[in-house]
Formats: sequence, C-alpha cells, structure tokens
Amino acid sequence: MRLVTLFLLCTFATVTHAQVGRNQGLLDANLAGREQLLALPHMSGPLVDALMAARPITSAGQLDAALAATLDDARRAEVYESVFRQIDLNSASEAEIMLIPGMSKRMAHEFEEYRPYQSLEQFRREIGKYVDEDEVARLEQYIFIPLGLNSATKADLMTIPGMDERMAHEFEEYRPYTSLEQFRREIGKYVDDDEVARLESYVTLD
Repeated sequence: MRLVTLFLLCTFATVTHAQVGRNQGLLDANLAGREQLLALPHMSGPLVDALMAARPITSAGQLDAALAATLDDARRAEVYESVFRQIDLNSASEAEIMLIPGMSKRMAHEFEEYRPYQSLEQFRREIGKYVDEDEVARLEQYIFIPLGLNSATKADLMTIPGMDERMAHEFEEYRPYTSLEQFRREIGKYVDDDEVARLESYVTLD
C-alpha cells in the first residue's frame, strides 16, 4: 500500500509541475525529421527544406509565416493537426492562438481570459469548464507556460521538447541566473546558437 501511495504522489507531482503540454503524437516543428515532415499532407520537398532552413522556429507565428507562402489557410490548418510550434499560453496573440486546429474565437477568448497561468493544472481546470477532458488534452499539446530558469524543477525542464537529462543538469548547474545573456553564454558551451535560441524560447528569468 505504501508503494502504491508513493507512486500516486509522484505521478500527481509530475502532472502538477509540468509546464509544457503533454504530447499525444504531435510533431515538434524544430525536431521533426525530413522524412517525418514529408509524410505530412501538403508537404513537398522544397517546402520541407524551407521549413528546416527556418529553424529554430521560436513561435507559432514564425511557423505559419514559413508555410503561408506555399499553403493556404485550410492546408496549413491540416498540417497543424500533425506538426506545430507550441504557443506561450501567457503571451501568445489571438492570431497565434487561432492557429490551433479547431480553435474558435470564443475559446481563444477563454485562453486569454485566465491569464496569467501559473501551471498547466490551472489551464486544465479553467478550460475544462468549457470542453471535456479529451479536448483539454488535445489543446494542451499546443501550449506551454514559460519555465522559470531559477525555479523550475528537473521534471519541469524535462518537459521541454528535445530536453535530455544531461542538458537539464546543465540548466540547474549554473543557477542562479541573473540575466538571459548568462543563460546563453553558459548553455552555449554545450550546444550551438540555434539550439540555445530554441531552448531559450521556453524559459523566462525569474
């Protein structure tokens, strides 16, 4: 019984602290491979090449701009059912929120209504007033809440797409951070500038 209780507590803690939405198979626009992207509807070789050249993609708006020259609104909406760049739940514009497949103006308003979000548990609770659990889980794939560089737990850090144990350790190693420039300098010892920019897009200085 004690082991079961500990397991449940650990599971609850993971859900409560996670700040990047749980993924149900949605590809990340920065991490998806060329063959994965080519397998998606409407994605041609030249378009995939252009998308990969645009990396790091640090916002849904940037992703949309990269595809808009080739694909119309309807085709881009189909693509976003399979690949996306998660939006910052606290700062994304209405236009970016509306890029989420199936999003309505009313629901976009509800996304904005409850800002600032402190946790994904809050998001689930508030948006769960309007849609069922399955739809909350689907929407959650498309969002994140920026992680505090000095306060995020290792479990929080591991929710960043592409994060591994080694890099999460390096994030923690250089605390306290006093500036984002310090973050760029320290993490830049391990990855290139593009990867630093991608990782930085998920964090905030707290």
